Order: sequence, then C-alpha cells, then structure tokens
Amino acid sequence: AVVSTQSTGSLSMATIRTRKFITNRILNRRQMVVDIIHPGKANLSKEELKEKLATMYRTTADVVMPFGFRTDFGGGRSTGFALIYDNVDAMKKTEPVYRLARFQPKKDKTGGRRQRKELKNRKKKVSGTKKTELGSYKRNGK
Repeated sequence: AVVSTQSTGSLSMATIRTRKFITNRILNRRQMVVDIIHPGKANLSKEELKEKLATMYRTTADVVMPFGFRTDFGGGRSTGFALIYDNVDAMKKTEPVYRLARFQPKKDKTGGRRQRKELKNRKKKVSGTKKTELGSYKRNGK
C-alpha cells in the first residue's frame, strides 16, 4: 500500500509504503513494516503517521501503534514498524504499558523536586508497609 501525503506548512511530500504485511488473528492485529520517503525534510511525527495509516487501512487513529523508526544514513527515508489493532481493548490487552503511555497526555508530577527527594530519603529510613504511609503524612507528624 502506498500513500503520498501533503503535510501542513512548508513541508514537502512524504510517501508511505507498507511491506511484510501480516494479519495476526491470535493478537487481533495487523502488523507491517512501514517505509517513509521524505526527501529534504524531517521525519513525519508519529501522530501524523497514525492518521495516515488509519486512513490507508480504513480504521481510526487510536488503534494504530507506530514504533521503532530509524532514519537511513543521509536522511530522506525512514523505516519502522506499525501495528493496527482491531479495537482498543485488544490493544490495551497486548501492548506494553510504555508504548501505550507514549500516546497518552503527559501527567504532571505532584509536588516539587525537593519534596520528592525528601520523601525518597525518608522512605529509606523505614521498612515495610510504613513506606506507603509516609507519602500521605504531613510534615507536622500527624
């Protein structure tokens, strides 16, 4: 399957080709190697790639999982892997958590850096279930 895409802004054409396409019924997904030809410009973002692959394979972008992209020496061409799941439940069941987290919005860390370090050092001084209690306790002692 080949798709030429016109990206937004001053970016030129990019061509997406898929090869080694396999339908994996056991894991409820389609898996393929993705080649992107993007002469004279940077890589397509994974979000853009998700959208393009979703339209190519007539599905929604939330079930497409692109990963492992490497740009060939000299640029202009990238190769990676993509998985297209039948539904979101199948994806959540089989995909590793770190890959699912890549496409989730980032969570803000609560508290400051100094607070986290102090909590870590206080936890070193206690053992067992007391470690979990430490995080919820206030500095006053109660």
